[in-house]
Amino acid sequence: MQIDGKTLLHGIIGNPVRHSLSPAMHNAAFAALEMNRVYVPMEVADPREGVAALRTLGFIGVSVTVPHKETILAALDEIDPVASRIGAVNTLLLRKKEETEEIIVRGFNTDWVGSNMALAEKMRLAGSKVLVIGAGGAAKAVGFGLREAGAAVIITNRTEQRGRELASWLDASFVPFAEVDAVRADALVNTTSVGMEPDVEAIPLDPGLLGHFKVVMDIVYAPLQTRLLREAAAVGCQTIDGLAMLLYQGAAQFRIWTGIQPPLDVMRRALEEELCLRKKRKHD
Repeated sequence: MQIDGKTLLHGIIGNPVRHSLSPAMHNAAFAALEMNRVYVPMEVADPREGVAALRTLGFIGVSVTVPHKETILAALDEIDPVASRIGAVNTLLLRKKEETEEIIVRGFNTDWVGSNMALAEKMRLAGSKVLVIGAGGAAKAVGFGLREAGAAVIITNRTEQRGRELASWLDASFVPFAEVDAVRADALVNTTSVGMEPDVEAIPLDPGLLGHFKVVMDIVYAPLQTRLLREAAAVGCQTIDGLAMLLYQGAAQFRIWTGIQPPLDVMRRALEEELCLRKKRKHD
């Protein structure tokens, strides 16, 4: 990749961001399409100051990750209606007003698109029933996408109050975690960090219950094959790993920034190679 005075700037802001796989994914897509663009990680403590810096430095497309997906809304000029409904933004588009030269920053949310596309590879969403574990920002985006697609959503969460609040917002059902053994559904989605490195043997649900679902998706991608996915495959479930949602939400971002459909195979391969490289570094 050659960077020059005409290189268009993209990146990701969050705190921390060193763990992000998005630079590998987006830079691979830019290179494959021979686009003079670069995507860089930027650790930002204050979202208002971060947005001000993006305007000044001439960035045109930026991803937003934790902990800024909700707090950044107050720093934006425009918010896409869907992102406004979700109450979280993971994508920024910066454009210049021709008449005033003013930089306008608009926020979008592509997380829900990513989860829907990942699940749709394995099942029909409309009319399905899906159990979502968790009640954080990821659960909110996943649940919103499923409801938009016409699925019935059941929320379960170890902290009951948060789970009930999310279920109410989604117009979904809530099942206390202690009673989840009674649930039968077309799919299960884990939106928590249970099973993420280093605690790779942790699992968010009793393995004996996985036969109650046809499809199991885990948004954790380190490790790529979590214990949840391994146990689910062992009882005959179709499984979806954590790179799928990351890939599809990134592809939606790419389309917002460029108007072009990105090379999904290139992006997926870049994600897998980056994970392998990090695993090798850890063991060297």
